[in-house]
Amino acid sequence: MILAINPGSTSTKVALYEGSELVAQESLDHSADELAHFHGIADQLPMRTQAVLDFLSRHGTSATDLEAIMARGGLLHPLASGIYAVNDRMLHDCIEGAVHEHAANLGAPIAHALAAGAGIPCYIADPVSVDEFEDVARISGLKELPRRSLVHALNIRRVAYDIAKAHGKALNEMNMIVAHLGGGISIAPLCQGRIVDVNNANEQGPFSPERAGGLPASALVRLCFEEGATEAEVVKRLTRTGGLVSYLGTNDAREVQRRVDMGDSEAALVLQGMAYQIAKEIGAMATVLEGDVDVIVLTGGLAHNDAIVGWVTARVGFIAPVEVVPGENELEALNDAYLRLRQGIETERTYA
Repeated sequence: MILAINPGSTSTKVALYEGSELVAQESLDHSADELAHFHGIADQLPMRTQAVLDFLSRHGTSATDLEAIMARGGLLHPLASGIYAVNDRMLHDCIEGAVHEHAANLGAPIAHALAAGAGIPCYIADPVSVDEFEDVARISGLKELPRRSLVHALNIRRVAYDIAKAHGKALNEMNMIVAHLGGGISIAPLCQGRIVDVNNANEQGPFSPERAGGLPASALVRLCFEEGATEAEVVKRLTRTGGLVSYLGTNDAREVQRRVDMGDSEAALVLQGMAYQIAKEIGAMATVLEGDVDVIVLTGGLAHNDAIVGWVTARVGFIAPVEVVPGENELEALNDAYLRLRQGIETERTYA
């Protein structure tokens, strides 16, 4: 069996797989009172590790019964896409928050704590810090502010592999644009499997349920100074209370769709505006591939929304065929990554 681990801010999602079959899955919730006892995220490691051990025990197994452990990667230094064995350098960067402190940084340390005593391997796959940019993609317009690659790589690459397989090709035989449409939106052109550009969901591109996306720069600067906001307040406004939250007071696209269905014209305009921006970004990424696009893929939670899919498809269908793979399951994506490793489709990489 394979154990997949995905730590979030208030929960640790875990699943056991036997091959591609799901054996057990739980969301191990951590209450605000429980988390309040810890000074930093790294201090939560023993508590979360024990919670995973308890999960294994409830399902009549232990770490020694596992073949391997897959964990969601944290905010690491830029690295190529792929599957990485957990090593000392990775553990250091995760625990020290070398790039940024985030709950996902606990994935590798939890996996290592469980695997070390069991004598089994542990890995991460396709963390958000995947960076396969060509140099020209880093140019922004201000030398001090290069464009950065932060991307929903785990779901994007999983979907890309599945699409390539469905077309009877290897991933490196296709060019595609994958639009991950979730709480954050990543629209990435894949050139023969490499994520050569992305909008960076926290800073650019379409607005999303929670994020503001690209904004008029001068007006944003004036807004910050006029309101005397702190840096933390501005970042929160751009990444947590922007997008649908700013316009409609909710980050739930299903609720927005209910309002649209009830005749709310403002909700309809905002939802269509999000689809409009998604389509524009897909069009921009088509130029990165010089128009050589085999397929456009819409994935993530918003791909369940037929209206958004319809609006986007109507605007980008002339570029390439549009295929829809709704939803996102990080645990399943982690297991799929391990299966690719075991089958020799991918090879183990070293984080350095």
